[in-house]
Amino acid sequence: MRYRITFIAGLAIGYVLGAKAGRARYEQIAGTARKIARNPAVQDAASAVGSQVTSAGRAVYTKVEERLPVTSVKDFLARPTPEESEHLDQEAPAAVPPQDSRL
Repeated sequence: MRYRITFIAGLAIGYVLGAKAGRARYEQIAGTARKIARNPAVQDAASAVGSQVTSAGRAVYTKVEERLPVTSVKDFLARPTPEESEHLDQEAPAAVPPQDSRL
């Protein structure tokens, strides 16, 4: 159903933008679109879809946050990848104990 509505909306927009029927036809189509948009049933449906999308977005955010415990994108990007960590570990010189200068 969602794809059908998207397809029909795309056709309507394409027709309006690409039509060479003139200003009168454009006004007729735009007026019909405004009537549909003002319809209380359409507004109720749009509100319901909006709240569902918001709810789904929060659920996805919660799941991602649980699996990826990062406080910010900056923290995430600052972390080295496993390959980088391995490379850094190989290049790190062995810790040399400090020498006593009194000797």
